This record gives sequence, structure tokens and C-alpha cells, in this order.
Amino acid sequence: MDIVVAHDFYQQRGGEDQCVEDEVKMLRSHGHNVIEYFVHNDSLEGMPPLTLAANTIWSRQAFNDLGAIVRDRRPQVVHFHNTLPLISPSAYYAAKQHGAAVVQTLHNYRLLCPNGLFFRQGRVCEDCCDKMVPWPAIKNKCYRASRAATATISGMLAIHKLAGTWRNAVDMYIALSEFGRSKLVAGGFPASRVATKPNFLARDAQPGPGRGGYVIYAGRLSSEKGVDLLLEAWGALGREVPLKIIGDGPMAGRVKDACSKEPAIEWLGQLDIEAVYELVGDAEALIVPSRCYENFPRVIVEAFGKGTPVIAPSFGPIGEIIENGVTGLLFRPGDASDLAQKIRGMMADGVARAHMRRAAYRAYADNFTEDANHKSLMRIYEQAIATADAGKSRQRQSIRVYAETRQKTPQ
Repeated sequence: MDIVVAHDFYQQRGGEDQCVEDEVKMLRSHGHNVIEYFVHNDSLEGMPPLTLAANTIWSRQAFNDLGAIVRDRRPQVVHFHNTLPLISPSAYYAAKQHGAAVVQTLHNYRLLCPNGLFFRQGRVCEDCCDKMVPWPAIKNKCYRASRAATATISGMLAIHKLAGTWRNAVDMYIALSEFGRSKLVAGGFPASRVATKPNFLARDAQPGPGRGGYVIYAGRLSSEKGVDLLLEAWGALGREVPLKIIGDGPMAGRVKDACSKEPAIEWLGQLDIEAVYELVGDAEALIVPSRCYENFPRVIVEAFGKGTPVIAPSFGPIGEIIENGVTGLLFRPGDASDLAQKIRGMMADGVARAHMRRAAYRAYADNFTEDANHKSLMRIYEQAIATADAGKSRQRQSIRVYAETRQKTPQ
């Protein structure tokens, strides 16, 4: 197939950017011709606020640029990932105008929640899910702690909801979990156009030894990721279990302070992906202490690919990914003492941990390989093309009916 992949890269690189790059490589390795339409948020530096707001709602540049690519290259599918703020929903219309099917992967909850996380002031929040205009987000400055920035995102969501963009300009949505899909459908998105396809591991993974004697956290150091919960759990665990922390973010100072007080905690900062894989593979368990729903934490698949069990909260999509007692352990969301208890239990039972390692790797091999993901993606593309073709047929029928009516109308 000829496929355009469109993505707006973040200023701070994260798992979503890596997912896009891996998916492009996967498509090419299976013989598809991929045309990249990539922009980068580094270009936002110095952009006037009114220009940025206008581009977020409707980017003329993206409409023209992507329209030219689709017109000249004639792809069957244009697959969007992040469109905020430089691509915008205008690009859907450019793709449709020139006959391509439109697919949108939703790596977060942005179309239902302006900050994309369902998270506010340290707790899960779904106040905007059923709102035409997500005014609670504006009131609470949910996007980047700015009322103006939140109003821009909220306005974009409301304008395109009112215009029918989400219903008419996208042929298929990809949710990363059944939980994410259920939220979209509850939020008014057509169920027949929301498919589920998880993240995958773009490598032929092999189990790690798992004999390092430590547990590990790898991710952004922020409140929604539950870093405070992690550190609180180590307040109870003390020196019982060594903890390695990989990553950086706004809570780096607090992590550094915890390391100075607790020798069992080691902060390694940002590491390259190969170093992360090696450390995760030798860990006894990966900790995902998130306070927010997450969407589909890529690091869980990476852990499974190394045969490393995962300890995570029992809510949101994570309960779908981790089978409690089989591929890891689930703790009560937001409960640091229960997290500490689950870590103790994991470390105390070597036999159970060995069974979990084997089960975690089987989960990767059965569900999260590149080949399995490619098959799922091809089915979704076929659905998108069929939906787009049906839409063109309805449009032609409407035009024919209109023309016949005009011919019969007395002049």
C-alpha cells in the first residue's frame, strides 16, 4: 500500500514519538511505501499566540502541504498520530478532498479531555467527557496551567465537534485499549469506526535474566505518573528492596532528594533505549505506579518482551494488559501501602516470580509482536478504505438526487 503517516513531534520526546517511528519501520519492513509528513513542535518557538491559536484550530499550511502530497502521490490511506498544534484537523479535510481514507491513532484522551490525561489536581477527572464545550478544563486551566492555552484546545475540540469533523472527516480511529475505546464511544464517537490496536515491541525480544535483585521504574518523573506514590512506598519499604529510577521530568528534584535520604533508591536519569531494555530485563519487576488512567504504557510491552513482570494499579487499561498473579500484580490505585505490600510479595516468592516471567514473555509473543500488530493494522486500513468508499458513494448518490430534483423543478 501507499500510506502517508502524519505526526507532530513533541518538544520533549516521549513514547508516542517512538511508537510512530516504530510503526513506520514496521510498515516499510512489510513492503509498504510510506510517505512521511512530519513536523516538530520546536518550530513553535517565537510563534505569536494568536497565530498558534489559529493554527491549532485550522492550519492552512498543513492543509496545503498535505493536500499537495495526497494529490501527487495518491495514497490509499493517510494515518495521523499527533496533530496538535501544527497539523490540526484541517489536514483530515485535505486528505479526504483528494480521495484518501483517514485513520487517526489516539495515543491519549485529547479528543475528550483538553489535557489528554483525564487527570486534574492529583486525581482522575472526567468532567469534560460529555460537554460540547469543555468549560471545566478552561475554568481549571488544565492544559499547561494556562487558561488561554486551555481555551484554545477547548475551542478546537468544540468547533470541530460542532462541524462534524470527528464524525465525518475520520474514517477509522485506533484506540490502544478496550478501555480507551469505551471512553470514545461513551463520548459520542461512532462505535463502528473505533478499532482497538495495542502498542507493540519493534524488535525480536528475548527474555532477560531477571537476577538483578532490584525493581525498576522507567518513565517521566511527574505527578500523573505516580512518582510521589513510588517514593511514598519506599518510605515503607526502606532498604528492603533496591529501586532504580530511569527518566526525567518536573519531579526530578524530589527524586534526587529521595536518593540522598534513602540509599536503596538510585536515580539513573535519561538513558538510551538499549540501556533501558537491559536494565528492565535484569529487574525482578517493573513498577508502573500511575495515578492517571494512562492509555497503553509502552514500557509494559517492553517489560513483557524481556520477561519482566509488572506491578501496576488496577484501573484503566492496565487491568486489560496485566493479568493479576500471572504476568504481574495489581495494587489499589493511589495506595502506597498496598503497592509496598505487592512489591514485598513479589520479591519474597521466587517461584511465583519465575512463573510470572514466563507468562509475561508469552503475553508479548502472543499479542505484542510486530507481525501481529501489522495484521491488525491492515484490517483497520481495509475498514477505513471501505468506510471512505461508502462515503463517496453516498456523496455521489446525494449529488445525483439533487441533480434529478433540479431537472424536474419548473424553471
